[in-house]
Amino acid sequence: MDSICLNITEGSNKLSDIDFSRYLNNSETLLEEVVCCLDLILEDGHITKDEFEGYLKEAEELGTQLIAFGKKVRKDGIRL
Repeated sequence: MDSICLNITEGSNKLSDIDFSRYLNNSETLLEEVVCCLDLILEDGHITKDEFEGYLKEAEELGTQLIAFGKKVRKDGIRL
C-alpha cells in the first residue's frame, strides 16, 4: 500500500492533470498487485480467510476511490 501512496504523491508534483491522471492509473495497477499478493499469502497460510476478506474489502474501497478521483481529474481537471 505504501507504493500506492508514494505513486500518488509523486504524480501530484506533475505539472499537468493528464500526467497526474497517469499516476493515479498506475496506483490502480499497484492496488491490483497488492490484491494478487494477498491471494498468494492466503494460499501460503500467512493470513486467515477472514483477514484476507477484510483486506480485500479495504482494497476494493480504495480502488473505488482511486477510480472516482481519476475520473474527476480527467473530467474537470481538478485536484484536491
